[in-house]
Amino acid sequence: MIKEVIVVEGRDDTVAVKRAVEADTIETGGSAIGPAVIRRVQLAMERRGVIILTDPDFAGERIRKIVAQKVPGCKHAFIPEADATRKGDIGVENASPEAIRHALAHVHTEMPGKESMIDWQDLIEAGLIVHQNAAARRMAMGNLLGIGYGNGKQFYNRLRMFQISPEEFVNALAQIENEGT
Repeated sequence: MIKEVIVVEGRDDTVAVKRAVEADTIETGGSAIGPAVIRRVQLAMERRGVIILTDPDFAGERIRKIVAQKVPGCKHAFIPEADATRKGDIGVENASPEAIRHALAHVHTEMPGKESMIDWQDLIEAGLIVHQNAAARRMAMGNLLGIGYGNGKQFYNRLRMFQISPEEFVNALAQIENEGT
């Protein structure tokens, strides 16, 4: 049984999570997150902790941001888009039990207010911004680091927020370069 309560978008996500692990979930009901849902997430955070596991798309990122902003200190689990897509539909409900277990085994905790050990220049030199393949490189690296995809600024903030070490950064960068991304 996973100790933390997992925040997901809807009923189908809950079904997928429960196929993969024994856990309790809170469903946001989509991106219009009401005060009652936020209160349940806050209570879960106080009593057991919270892991946010949303779809790897714009709406999922929006929900993740809203919940994390209103309930600081949440843990984050990310499923790569490729592992959550079936017949063009992107969502946690499409992920295999193995992909969900992998995401939940590699959660990251926000560390607000901490300075990043990786700076903006590192992102430029790594071809993660201001590069013709920057988006694809960020996606590949985000998947390897378990922090998901984001635009340049979001990616930089996640590196800081989740305290990705320079060693983790360099190892992931070497791997994407070996794969030709």
